[in-house]
Amino acid sequence: MISPLAEVTTAHPNCDYSVVVGKEPTAETQRLLRLMQTGATDRAIARELSVSLRTLHRRVARLQSLLGVQSRFQLGVLAAELEWLRPG
Repeated sequence: MISPLAEVTTAHPNCDYSVVVGKEPTAETQRLLRLMQTGATDRAIARELSVSLRTLHRRVARLQSLLGVQSRFQLGVLAAELEWLRPG
């Protein structure tokens, strides 16, 4: 069986995710992604994380940049492929 990381690296040959992601996913990142997965609004997620809306947007943008994706949808798909959405 091929690991999800190997599949993602094959699907995205220009990016070595084992190097890019470093210490990710942190517990905080996993919590953010799980909240996004529920379909909650940004305002509700920010409130749940006790951060401002602007901080939430920065965190999502940082993750998108880290993984080299353009949209939140792509972020969610790739996070799932990397198994970042596992209960931790």
